[in-house]
Amino acid sequence: MTTTPTFRTPLTELTGVDHPIVQTGMGWVAGPRLVSATANAGALGILASATMTLDQLEKAIVEVKGRTDRPFGVNLRADASDAPDRCRLLIDHDVKVASFALAPKPELISKLKEHDVVVMPSIGAAKHAKKVAGWGADMVMIQGGEGGGHTGAVPTTLLLPSVLDAVDIPVVAAGGFFDGRGLAAALSYGAAGIGMGTRFLLTADSAVPEDVRRRYLDFGLDGTVVTTKADGMPHRLLRTEFIDTLEKEGATAKLLRTLKRTLQFKEMSGSKWSTLVKDGRAMVHGGDRTWAEVVLAANTPMLLRAGLVEGDTNAGMLSSGQVVGLLDDLPTCEELVDRIVGQAADRLKYLDATRI
Repeated sequence: MTTTPTFRTPLTELTGVDHPIVQTGMGWVAGPRLVSATANAGALGILASATMTLDQLEKAIVEVKGRTDRPFGVNLRADASDAPDRCRLLIDHDVKVASFALAPKPELISKLKEHDVVVMPSIGAAKHAKKVAGWGADMVMIQGGEGGGHTGAVPTTLLLPSVLDAVDIPVVAAGGFFDGRGLAAALSYGAAGIGMGTRFLLTADSAVPEDVRRRYLDFGLDGTVVTTKADGMPHRLLRTEFIDTLEKEGATAKLLRTLKRTLQFKEMSGSKWSTLVKDGRAMVHGGDRTWAEVVLAANTPMLLRAGLVEGDTNAGMLSSGQVVGLLDDLPTCEELVDRIVGQAADRLKYLDATRI
């Protein structure tokens, strides 16, 4: 790993990482092993905390810090009832970056910034970027429709310039990135770096069972599907037999499955019914979901766990970006980051040489 950034951008300057590459906070995937491997490779690893209890999150942060002395971040649910307590953990343990899937409240941003924690919400539209920039966010991450997990319909090549034109804070681009050509393109647009999920999931350092990772490599460019059947929100997943069944599932079967998964998640997380209801109210009052969608969303953590942790692809979901169809190996994080940075440098040198 190099100690000098190959590309110095606002992302590397704000976070202290060597390379403008972010490993996104994927639930059940971005644990201490992957995050520390990413950090040691010189990129920014983001620990996924939405499926962790407060105690589990603290243990995970301590584990990452025991594996690396490099900067890393934690992804948080801004609408969680204990979000302030989780932010306090980041402050107490000197975590460098707080990323959010939804916009955090201005007072939460202010508290984190008071303690030199870099705040990076993920947004899906220029108007949302303007809002969080006005609230004091240090930078934003956009994800185009090519990305895995919850996603929108606008492709990265349109979403990125629209956000760059709308705000003056650094923008990290995600959705469809997997190699150095993508990094060079994003930097050329004006982005501060790139975020990758599926590409980091498919590394030797990923904790996803190897047979599941190998199965990902069998899918082509048409191997993913965006469905709302899992939790009421557009979700890009591998097109498996289970997802085909889910798409055809009737209302009664869906209700029974939802109740079963909700009970499983409550037991696994140790959450109280009052906490689940409180978090559900926050989602509804925030205008992001209806109560029907909130109830349906209880499926997601356990369905993803079944596929990504337990390796049961017949009863679980496998989030994936469209780039899965272009991947054919499982490098280490260090090999991947070095390769991407080297490719990007070569592409930009070539472009420079073609100038008249």
